Amino acid sequence: MKISYAWLKDHIDTDLGPEEVSEILTDTGLEVEGLDRYRSITDMDGVVLGRVITADKHPDADRLSVCTVDVGDLEPLDIVCGAPNVAAGQMVAVATVGAVLRPSEGEPFKIKRSKIRGAVSQGMICAEDELGLGDDHDGIMVFDTAHAPGTPLPNILGGYEDDIIEIGLTPNRTDAISHRGVARDLAAALSRKEAIQIHSKEYPISEGPGQKLEVEVKAADGVIRYAGIELEGVEVGPSPEFIQNRLRAIGLTPKNNVVDITNYVMHDLGQPLHAFDADRIGGDRVVVRRAEAEETFITLDGEERRLDSEDLMICDANASMCIAGVLGGLDSGVTEGTKRIFLESACFNPVSVRKSAKRHGVSTDSSFRFERGVDPNGTIQALGMAVQLLVEYAAARVTSPVFDHYPEPVTPHRVELDLDRATRLIGKELTEFDIQNILETLDISVDEKNGRHWRLSIPTYRTEVTRPADVVEEILRIYGYNNIEIPERWSFSLDQSASLERFRVKGDISQWLNGVGFTEIMNNSLSAGSHNDLMGDLADQAVRILNPLSVELDTLRQRMLWGILQTVSHNRNRQRPDLQVFEFGSVYRRSEEGFQETETLALAVTGAAVPEHWQSGNKAQDTYAIHAVIRALGERFGLKGLECAEKDALPGYERMMVWTAGDHVVGHSGIVDAATLKSLDVKQDVFVAELDWGALLEARASSAFQLKEVPKFPSMRRDLSLLLDKNTEFAAMESVAKKAAGPLMKEFGLFDVYEGKNLPEGKKSYAVSLTFLDPKKTLTDKFVDKAMAKVQKALESELGAQLRG
Repeated sequence: MKISYAWLKDHIDTDLGPEEVSEILTDTGLEVEGLDRYRSITDMDGVVLGRVITADKHPDADRLSVCTVDVGDLEPLDIVCGAPNVAAGQMVAVATVGAVLRPSEGEPFKIKRSKIRGAVSQGMICAEDELGLGDDHDGIMVFDTAHAPGTPLPNILGGYEDDIIEIGLTPNRTDAISHRGVARDLAAALSRKEAIQIHSKEYPISEGPGQKLEVEVKAADGVIRYAGIELEGVEVGPSPEFIQNRLRAIGLTPKNNVVDITNYVMHDLGQPLHAFDADRIGGDRVVVRRAEAEETFITLDGEERRLDSEDLMICDANASMCIAGVLGGLDSGVTEGTKRIFLESACFNPVSVRKSAKRHGVSTDSSFRFERGVDPNGTIQALGMAVQLLVEYAAARVTSPVFDHYPEPVTPHRVELDLDRATRLIGKELTEFDIQNILETLDISVDEKNGRHWRLSIPTYRTEVTRPADVVEEILRIYGYNNIEIPERWSFSLDQSASLERFRVKGDISQWLNGVGFTEIMNNSLSAGSHNDLMGDLADQAVRILNPLSVELDTLRQRMLWGILQTVSHNRNRQRPDLQVFEFGSVYRRSEEGFQETETLALAVTGAAVPEHWQSGNKAQDTYAIHAVIRALGERFGLKGLECAEKDALPGYERMMVWTAGDHVVGHSGIVDAATLKSLDVKQDVFVAELDWGALLEARASSAFQLKEVPKFPSMRRDLSLLLDKNTEFAAMESVAKKAAGPLMKEFGLFDVYEGKNLPEGKKSYAVSLTFLDPKKTLTDKFVDKAMAKVQKALESELGAQLRG
């Protein structure tokens, strides 16, 4: 949020410079993120006032005009102009050959003599943004001035300078969404040293004789207060220079006196206003209601929007005019021909405004304020300020009394403050005089004192101060966090509990995964509700957000898989298809027992298994790669009896293995199915494991950690080449072999797989290795041959394996 230093001083008398003011505001919690110098006039050497003598259509371009322009020289200049509003007789800004322009966006550029579609152009007739004076590029600047052609433009424009304070406003500080609100905080902080008050000004309204418009509020649940007034005789034109300067300084482009005044009041007091052309209000009737089902509405930006039945609308007798608190309609706003206006000042339900703004993907200055909650008791003050400005600068006349729908007036919130508890929270005992002084500077009144127990009234513009702890925070931020001394002696101890051990193990595993080539990633716990379409029967278990930020973040993730695949897609689209990633996070679901959160470790491999090289070829990642990582992880964890078996695949997987360690189911792994890959824009195979971190820790705890001596005796290896049905899994072979060979078989490995030519239909060839080791003695060939015979027989009988020659 941008705050003008000069504008701020309208509300408070201080000799402090902008740097000192910025430091104080940051100390009070309004963190200043930047301080910039604003200058309305930048370097404009060579930019002069010109008078358009002629403006004829370009013979070879429909959208261009060939102009002759008097710039005070002996001969007029020929200039080709593309602005739709250029016309003979206008006084315009002309950048002559050699002038350097510094536009609002983009790099500076130098004006040169050129030919445009065959026509000579000896300069440039400029728009506002081309001179760095604003963002408007709808047409060239036209001046109403008696200055002679050739007058340097800075001499006409004058100059306005200001210091702009950029505040990183947190969502809870609704009271500070204006210059007056920031001034209140500054005055409170300065009042600790000297008596300073912000300027208090009343804006009485001289009401008119009668009301022509009928106003009706139907959607009472969406409106806290709705006020308005009618004005006639309005002369729409440029707003006064001081308003234009201040709006430009904070980044707004002036439009006309009526619109500028509503914006000025909003940024001054924090209350959004809206001006309707009263002659365009059908049936002389203003109705506040909910939108009709399937109703469409063209907003001020020209976009046709399909409304929701929950959208709060400002309507006339025939049609909608405005999405309340969000955006006006295309045909209801103020134009150059407007003579009569209906000026609205309201307080809408923040939830209603926020949902409409998010639903339509719109964020405006008004919705920004209404979403956070404006002060319902400030609507009439803002209306009065705007009326006074319109009377003075738009020749308006008030022709009606103030319409004010306020069925349930909002009163100050009451808070009980225990000063002893406040002392414990602050960490320092403040005097009652200091506490009361701080509270009163913040407009928090002390209604009653009962010893150390005070009853307070909180002003209605402080919507976030509802508890004693909130009041203590207010006291502390004005007193100054830096004024709370840290004790010289201070001791603390860390709880050496299981939770700390949990973090230590997680750090150890993260470091190990980094060491074996994995990169840690972090994804949002919120995901798109559309992912539920991929969950099949499990979609009903989704935990949905009641008031989501967007449709992409409206559900707590049920699976780590979604974030993994989005990461793969993001990297692949940036020429990084080869990935090995892991992520720690939680997944969420709801069941009959309530909501459940499961901490999860997700692993994924995709793309090439090794960097591309002439020696290594193009080996891709596969199921066995992810299996190898899980087994290595199990060894690192010290898990006993880590096994896997194929099970029915969960939604999102084409084939899936479930992993167990003893009695614990620790997770699953598999290849992601084609439909899921397509839905998340992934164009390559991805192999994923989702492991239950809590189950892993429990399995680890039940696995006694032992140190073993390095074997003194040699191992023996034998190989088998087997022909099996092509659907036979390696895991099935491994299970059968281990059971048949006994405990002395330490490893069962696969070193070659072949399918294709010279093999029977539906068969594939496995080449496996078996490693035997006896830790107590040297094995003999006779023993190993006997074990190999058992393994071969078991594979033949249970899996139909055939020994190849």
